[in-house]
Amino acid sequence: MNQQSENPDIVKGYWSEKVLVITKDYEIKGYVFMPRTGKKNRILSDILNGEKRFVAIKEAEVTSRQYPDRKAEICDYLHLNLDSIIILKPVSI
Repeated sequence: MNQQSENPDIVKGYWSEKVLVITKDYEIKGYVFMPRTGKKNRILSDILNGEKRFVAIKEAEVTSRQYPDRKAEICDYLHLNLDSIIILKPVSI
């Protein structure tokens, strides 16, 4: 495992937050990042209410909601359209 995987906060100048994202078809666990320009407790609302229409998720574990017995797919990095999000919430590490 690389050093960034062990501590996602190592990315300089950014807050990171481990999240669970639920869409119609998938559950995604991974890390979202925001610049250190505001308060850390505003990360998720800043992402959802910002002008950008996509959120970047690192170290994403993607599970099918339709076929939950399938093995989860691991992606180093993915972009998710905000319009597809049903729930976005922080999770414990």
